[in-house]
Amino acid sequence: MRQDSRPKAKVLTISDGVIAGTRQDTSGEALAALLAENGFELVERAVCTDGVGPVSASLQAMAEGFTGLIVTTGGTGFTSRDLTPEATSAVIDREAPGFAEAMRAVNPLGMLSRGVAGVRGNALILNTPGSPKGSVEMLAAVIRYIPHALSLLGDPHAEHPGSTAG
Repeated sequence: MRQDSRPKAKVLTISDGVIAGTRQDTSGEALAALLAENGFELVERAVCTDGVGPVSASLQAMAEGFTGLIVTTGGTGFTSRDLTPEATSAVIDREAPGFAEAMRAVNPLGMLSRGVAGVRGNALILNTPGSPKGSVEMLAAVIRYIPHALSLLGDPHAEHPGSTAG
């Protein structure tokens, strides 16, 4: 596959600890590796602090003029600082609940993730947990469907798998 035809991806790590330098971004590294293994071109990795404002601003900037996947890691749990779903909901144009549901269904602990999925412009945004295992497991559950979703975002007349032109 030519490099310019690979689906593009960005990874946003949401972590006060990574920003402070007290934690390593292992979940961002694990997601980047999974994306590369599945033929995605990683074009950006970023880190921001927890909170609706910082996450919303980061997602808006990453989605601006971008056609591809933005996957977040962190901030999807139940603590008072876990506000990634709220920040994502504030910036998406439309929800994509099938992705979030499928991601949660991969593991019984998925019910503890409040992550959402949605579209902003031509970007598909998926929230994953902050643990490397959880983030990779959830993204791996849906990764094979992402290129088709991105092709639909980039070309509304794209053919659906299994359909015949007629």
